[in-house]
Amino acid sequence: MTRQAAFDLLCEYTRSDALRKHALAVEAAVAAYAGKLGGDKEEWSVVGLLHDFDYEMYPQYPDHPMKGSEILKERGLPEELRRTILSHVPDTNVPRDTLLAKALFACDELSGFIMAVAVIRPNKIADLEVSSVKKKLKDKAFARAVSREDIQKGAEELGVPLDEHISIVIAALKGRAGELGF
Repeated sequence: MTRQAAFDLLCEYTRSDALRKHALAVEAAVAAYAGKLGGDKEEWSVVGLLHDFDYEMYPQYPDHPMKGSEILKERGLPEELRRTILSHVPDTNVPRDTLLAKALFACDELSGFIMAVAVIRPNKIADLEVSSVKKKLKDKAFARAVSREDIQKGAEELGVPLDEHISIVIAALKGRAGELGF
């Protein structure tokens, strides 16, 4: 599946602008890691775009991501990529045993959190620093639904220090600031 086909599928199933932007943010972060880890950028972009494409229709586990995986199977997405998408939801117990699976898990929550931090700042993401993200991570009332534990665990599984991981994701999102509404 091409990146454009994945984006079209995302738009077919996801009407919410916020969820589309989340998918674009995760795509940007995962694609940045493809470049650093020797992954196929197009393939990693497809996974980033489609990881939550079914969330608007099926917001609860097990429907998300299981029903989405069936749709992706019908659309011809290879099993390895469907397993990767399933692995980003811890309740599936699908192991994150590839670099792509680890990158997707590591970038999902953090991308959402960084978007939440950036949206409240006067300059949005333009001058966002790692220290600002870390400060907000300590504030349990801010973006309360974001799992700080998953952010930490994602960086650990990927084998990247948290500060470096935050920096990589910020840089990736800055590169897509216009698309992300910043």
